[in-house]
Amino acid sequence: MLCFQEHISKLEFTLRAYNLSDSMELISSFGQQSDLHSKILKRLALMVSLTLLSMPVLAFKYIDYVSRSRSSENISEEVSLNKQLAYRVDLFLSVHPYSKPLALLVATLLLIFLGGLALFGVKDDSLAECLWLSWTYVADSGNHTDSEKIGERLVSVSISFGGMLIFAMMLGLVSDAISEKFDSLRKGRSKVVEQNHTLILGWSDKLGSLLNQLAIANESLGGGIVVVMAERDKEEMELDIAKMEFNFKGTSVICRSGSPLILADLKKVSVSKARAIIVLAEDGNADQSDARALRTVLSLTGVKEGLRGHIVVELSDLDNEVLVKLVGGDLVETVVAHDVIGRLMIQCARQPGLAQIWEDILGFENCEFYIKRWSQLDGMHFEDVLISYPDAIPCGIKVASLGGKIILNPDDSYVLQEGDEVLVIAEDDDTYAPAPLPTVWRGSLPKDFIVPKSAERILFCGWRRDMEDMIMVLDAFLAPSSELWMFNEVAEKEREKKLIDGGLDISRLVNITLVNREGNAVIRRHLESLPLQSFDSILILADESVEDSAIQADSRSLATLLLIRDIQAKRLPMVTHVQRGSFSQGSWIGEMQQASDKSVIISEILDPRTKNLLSMSKISDYVLSNELVSMALAMVAEDRQINDVLEELFAEEGNELQIRQADLYLREGEELSFYEVLLRARQRREVMIGYRLANAERAVINPPSKSERRRWSVKDVFVVIAEKE
Repeated sequence: MLCFQEHISKLEFTLRAYNLSDSMELISSFGQQSDLHSKILKRLALMVSLTLLSMPVLAFKYIDYVSRSRSSENISEEVSLNKQLAYRVDLFLSVHPYSKPLALLVATLLLIFLGGLALFGVKDDSLAECLWLSWTYVADSGNHTDSEKIGERLVSVSISFGGMLIFAMMLGLVSDAISEKFDSLRKGRSKVVEQNHTLILGWSDKLGSLLNQLAIANESLGGGIVVVMAERDKEEMELDIAKMEFNFKGTSVICRSGSPLILADLKKVSVSKARAIIVLAEDGNADQSDARALRTVLSLTGVKEGLRGHIVVELSDLDNEVLVKLVGGDLVETVVAHDVIGRLMIQCARQPGLAQIWEDILGFENCEFYIKRWSQLDGMHFEDVLISYPDAIPCGIKVASLGGKIILNPDDSYVLQEGDEVLVIAEDDDTYAPAPLPTVWRGSLPKDFIVPKSAERILFCGWRRDMEDMIMVLDAFLAPSSELWMFNEVAEKEREKKLIDGGLDISRLVNITLVNREGNAVIRRHLESLPLQSFDSILILADESVEDSAIQADSRSLATLLLIRDIQAKRLPMVTHVQRGSFSQGSWIGEMQQASDKSVIISEILDPRTKNLLSMSKISDYVLSNELVSMALAMVAEDRQINDVLEELFAEEGNELQIRQADLYLREGEELSFYEVLLRARQRREVMIGYRLANAERAVINPPSKSERRRWSVKDVFVVIAEKE
């Protein structure tokens, strides 16, 4: 029994030994099979990566072959396959904004994937580890230095080389994006994130004066924001603005390049949030300029968000005003620059010194118009309102019952109603307020206020587009039997045609007779053919042929002025009198100053720098047309209600600024306060706004200390708002 159990134990031991041997053989064979499968998989991965890498080359070769075969068959109507593919790629990269970064991302992922497959084929690591190594080789080309086998090194170098290309393309894209952004900022393509700013559309010679006036207007607020958009380079605009010789007083000027006819460009300057939009007229042809202004107004009215502020449009021709207002509706206020200046020159020729008064009233440096409601004045007569402001001059009423219509120079008996506002001339909107009524003596006028008119002889040097309008205005102002001489280079037959085309019927002129002379105003012998010493006033106009160049037009005007004054000085008898100004009587300027005492010359000046020469010489009065128009544009931009006042003062009918002799209101040596003289002017239905003493060069508008008495001279003059005669 014992032997039998031992025999069984031996058999079990032998069986276990056989089983163990079989297991080892099985494990060995399984390991061999696993290694074989791994090698096959790695070789397959290597082959796949090589195949994928070679596929683009084979595809390009095939496309090129097909394209050549088609071209050899003369199929001209079909575009070759490679060109179609290039076009599709170019279209994709051009149309989609993120196509380049997306293509770079795809190329990077493809390189990592193919590199990982190739590494998996030459290394013993897992696929995940090989993909990670591929990424490190792409990101940093120095990571493959620990590769030992020749296959690993070849694959690692290839991946690193592709990584360097990817990195170079990425740098190029980033560099291009940064350069494009800075270029966009430099060229003014970025959006203006502002509100309640003043927007100026266009660029002209008036921009400098306009910016100066807006800066002065915003000074009391600590400065403002002015945005200028024009079809010019942003850097050029900023350079030109930096050269302007005035203090911006805290106002910031932002420039943007763009067209006011494109809605995207208008949105770029926050047009819907601007409190006022000024459309400047272009230099050059008047009809083209007004047509562009009309298209600009159409673009502005097409802004979907709507406009918060009003539009101030500078027009060149009065005939185009109706159409612009029709298109713009209640949003638009117009300033017809050319026609306004022509009428102003006629007023200044009849009343020397009026141009300086207009400069003071239109500009924000001195006194200007303001409209405000004062409830404490309700129920008061306008005559009492006139003397209720120690620091302002009331000159009109905005009548609430008439829908806000502004009445200049109303009747003394008009009683202010609830809702009425008072139009005044004051230094600023916060510098005046009504005070208790002072005691003012109401005297009587010293003589009859009817001033008889006498015939005059006037000379126009140069030709303007609105010549027919100036002639009609002059015919209404002058006494019968007056003469208007026109001296310019336009042929006489062509002049008549231009005047008729402009709407002038020469046969209907009542008070003036036209005398035509042809010649060049800068040639002395041509001017000497005229009786220059016999004219009451001479108007030197900025000639139509050169008016688009301010410097050239002013140079011609100055040359004409000096020649006329010199000819007058030679023809007039010399009179010895005291030295005038800083020039002695014996000097050539002194002789011209003596000639200026005999006749009035009004020169139209376009460039503000030219006025310094005329101010120093004192041989001519001048109308600084561009600056006056800029002042009017700025004033209407700040308060659109003022445009109604300016339109009446410049119109053919209604009220206007006039300069009156003192002997119409007082006697020689009479002591009166300004309030007393003002009330005497009310007997002539006039609003007195200032005076100019006999020995003073400039007028005083809205004088201080209106209740203080002073001794006046009959040689003094007063500035009034009165109805046109």
